Amino acid sequence: MRAVLFDLDDTILNYSDGVEDCWAAACRDHAPDGLDAEELRQAVYAARRWFWDDPERHRRERTDMLGAYTKIVAAAFAVLERNGSAAAGAARSTELSRRIAQAFNAARFELVVPLPGALALLERLHAAKIPLGLVTNGDAAQQRAKIERHGLARFFGAVVIEGEFGAGKPDAAVFEHALKELGAKPEHSWMVGDNPEFDVGGARALGLRAVWVNRFARIFPGTLPHAPDKVVKSLAELDGWGPG
Repeated sequence: MRAVLFDLDDTILNYSDGVEDCWAAACRDHAPDGLDAEELRQAVYAARRWFWDDPERHRRERTDMLGAYTKIVAAAFAVLERNGSAAAGAARSTELSRRIAQAFNAARFELVVPLPGALALLERLHAAKIPLGLVTNGDAAQQRAKIERHGLARFFGAVVIEGEFGAGKPDAAVFEHALKELGAKPEHSWMVGDNPEFDVGGARALGLRAVWVNRFARIFPGTLPHAPDKVVKSLAELDGWGPG
């Protein structure tokens, strides 16, 4: 082990817990008169599934998350209007959609905290002088804000953010760039992340070994050609993992 790359969301930081509550609160606080907040929440839920289930749209939109959330809310209003909601039709506007998106985004940001064992593992590997890299997809401003808020930059000799770099996992260029920054080769490096395709698949295809952080007891997709070398529920299980 001469270098370790880490994913950020749902690997180091808890990014998924509380999402539904944040959307429910944003809809409750900003639903227009005449439109039931729960009806709006359900429409937003369906719009989210539609929006993110398209791989190309997911890739294109995830580098501007506030913009993506705004489009999701606008899509929910449009569906409600087509289904006969006069209130949704009267209220549908980019301004209101953005206000709801901002409320959700702010509430979600406040809930993001390090996952159990994450900081302890980073501290230990950093103290052992193992070069560490952070490779994350998504919105540059939001990812930088998370890194700064939780004091993570000090651990990493390379930080590759999709919104800054211009490419995201599982693109080989992401891993290659991070390893070049660290002066490491794939065959001597590991990738730690929660996404089977982006983290495990992308890293293994390039020759890195991979730890799959499987927080939600999922089944690893049989359609992917590369299985993880190690599976854990959290980084706390990697206590003692590493050199010597």
